[in-house]
Order: sequence, then C-alpha cells, then structure tokens
Amino acid sequence: MTRVARLSIAPVRSLGLEHPETIDLTPAGVLEDRRFYVIDQAGRLVDQLIAGRLVQVKAHTDPDATRLRLVFPDGTAIETEVELGEPVETEIHGRTGVGHIVVGPWAEALAPFAGRAVRIVRCDQPGGTRIANAVSLISDGSLASLAAVMGVGSIDPRRFRMLIELEGGGAHEEDDWIGGRIAIGSARLDITRPDARCAITTHDPDTGERDLDTLRSIMAYRGVYEGRKAIFGVLGEVAVPGRIAIGDEVAVLATVGAAERQHVAAGGV
Repeated sequence: MTRVARLSIAPVRSLGLEHPETIDLTPAGVLEDRRFYVIDQAGRLVDQLIAGRLVQVKAHTDPDATRLRLVFPDGTAIETEVELGEPVETEIHGRTGVGHIVVGPWAEALAPFAGRAVRIVRCDQPGGTRIANAVSLISDGSLASLAAVMGVGSIDPRRFRMLIELEGGGAHEEDDWIGGRIAIGSARLDITRPDARCAITTHDPDTGERDLDTLRSIMAYRGVYEGRKAIFGVLGEVAVPGRIAIGDEVAVLATVGAAERQHVAAGGV
C-alpha cells in the first residue's frame, strides 16, 4: 500500500525544508509554503540555483505569515513579528511575484549564505508565486529506479523538494494518476501533469553543493519531455481541501487511459 512517508514545505523559497507531521491543504496549497522569497538589492530573485548555500538555513512561519523564524547552521535563531515595507514585484522564472519587503534582522544574517546583500519579500497571497499545481508528489519506487540508473545506493528525495513523499509505490506509479483523482487523508487531489525538473535537483540538500547529474540521468532513461524537459514526479491541484498526515494511505479514486493521460500531461483539456 502506498502511503505518505514525509511532508515538506519551504516557508522561504530555496531555504531548507521543514517537515511537519501534518499539512492542511487549501485550494492554494499549504498556506505557509513559499510565502517568502529572497531578492538582491537590484530586485532580482536570489534562489538556490544562484546561491546553493541558502538551503543550509531553515525557516518557519505561521499560516498567516505574521512571524518568521530563521535557524542558521550554528544553531543561532532569529524570530520576531513580520513588519512590511514597500511593495515590490519580482520576475520569478516566467511568473511575477507580488509582495512587500520584510523589515527586520533576517536579511543581513542571510547575506553570507546568499553571497550578496539581500532582502526578504513576503508574498501578498498564500501560495506564493504559484499560479497552478499547488501539490507535488513523488514515490520511493521512482527514486529507487533513478538510483539504479545512476549506480548509487539511494537518492535523497529532498533534492526534489516535493510536498508529499510516498513509500510503498512502484517505479513511476504516480505517472499513472495523471488526469485522475486520488485521496490522501481528508484531501482529494487532481493529478494534472508530470513535474519538469530544474538544476536544483543536482544539489546536495544539506550543503547546496552540486554533486549529482540528476537531470542528464533522468533524460537518459525517461526521455525528453516537450523537447527539452526532464520529468520526475507529478503535480496536482487541490480538488477537496483537507488534512494529510504522515502514514496516510493513497486511494486512487479515478484514472484515465494511457492516450488520455498523455493528452492531459501535454496540456490538453
């Protein structure tokens, strides 16, 4: 039986992952997830692709994003109320982030890990910069398949920064759910498309250093999606809000045929 092995959110985009025991899914996803992001003094996004060491800093916020805590590798923590400054818009990989600068002590402390002076932005809306696909899933069977291809004992699933990690699943079992609906806990999820991966998956999830050529390996055995993308895991929408906890089983409520699944994955309706 496929069940939830771990849950992961990033209250500040590209910083270290937080692993709650439960998550409450709204139509926008988990309210705390990616609610903040980091920019440089010129207003450009600073993420793990640019500054891998950001992943060494852990973050926590509340559902309303009124408090922010950063915990640094030496154990130092900075936590206080969030005070908002001027509004800002940021280009984020083809999307526009809309928020306000966060006034406080966090940015200066984060600068050594970003390798430059930075500012922290709180998104005005829950869900951060997402416009769709609030849910992401990956199975241990898929990770084992990739590890075998790469000739390594195992691959840390945190590289893929998925909201829901599953155990007990077959290799790429989650692909079969595309176009269908699953139930986990009290939530219902419509699985919409494969997840196109980026170079963050090549980074060690603890240090932020590049150490595995995951993208080439994925494309070598899975092929190239839409002419240029490496796909691994799936994305989805929250059809029915609800709570998901570690250990919850996955129930497949509706599936589609292979041809229809391919059509949906390609963006068809």
